[in-house]
Amino acid sequence: MKSAVGSVKSNSLSFVLSEFKEITKAKLAVSVVFSSIAGYFLGATKLDIVSIALLAFGGYCMVGASNAYNQIIEKDLDAIMKRTKNRPLPSGRMSVRTALTIAILMTLLGVVTLYILNPKTAMFGAISIFLYTSVYTPLKTKTPLSVFVGAIPGAIPFMLGWVAATNDFGIEPGTLFMVQFFWQFPHFWALGWMLDEDYRKGGFKMLPTGKKDAGTALQIILYTIWMIVISIMPVFGFTGRLHLSIPAAVVVLMAGLVMLVFAFRLYEKRDNGAARRLMLASVTYISLIQIVYVLDKFIS
Repeated sequence: MKSAVGSVKSNSLSFVLSEFKEITKAKLAVSVVFSSIAGYFLGATKLDIVSIALLAFGGYCMVGASNAYNQIIEKDLDAIMKRTKNRPLPSGRMSVRTALTIAILMTLLGVVTLYILNPKTAMFGAISIFLYTSVYTPLKTKTPLSVFVGAIPGAIPFMLGWVAATNDFGIEPGTLFMVQFFWQFPHFWALGWMLDEDYRKGGFKMLPTGKKDAGTALQIILYTIWMIVISIMPVFGFTGRLHLSIPAAVVVLMAGLVMLVFAFRLYEKRDNGAARRLMLASVTYISLIQIVYVLDKFIS
């Protein structure tokens, strides 16, 4: 009997954790935290475990809150799309009240935690939530320019880590912001290309031309080129304390050129397979260059 009760409790806890991970989009949140910690390593003159823990916890809370608000707002649209219809809210496994409680608590915890680091970090975290939920989310069904707006909060994490470490915003975190800002266009347009049919069901306008055509593919190529240019800028000494050695810059450049090849292949083939390969290449690229930036700092 005791083992049966224990099994029920275990299953209940597992279910709650599973739903929490879905409403906060745990994989996405963890990748954002990774970007923030990479930015912290780049900005810090000495590493502080407590600060890193606060940044990780606060960062997860802010991203998790944004994702929860997003799913609350888009609950009815999510129910229409195959990709999202089994999320906690449209499936009915979680109530809007519960999701809103989670979102509000995580917002408060996130802002307070980041404020302990410094007020600037909390401010940028709060701006990220506001733009994502109050501007980007409503615009997704109105105009393809929503991707441009969404790229702003999406680019904050890499920058946020530097601000958390230094309590300062200048050319260095600005450069980190621009790297991740330009990266998001090929990444999300490749994703939008793959999921275009499903997005259309929900009324989302994610592709720049509204179609899976040469115009969209060309814009992906152009933004990928800008991403590469920004990513290697620190090697030229224009970016303050943010440096990149020549060998590291070569690695970053080669990674960018690989991604550019996938972008050209999408222009050539214009199919979902090419879009998927570009999307996966973009995920590899952003993680790789963040690791290269950090390793280069400590090795150099």
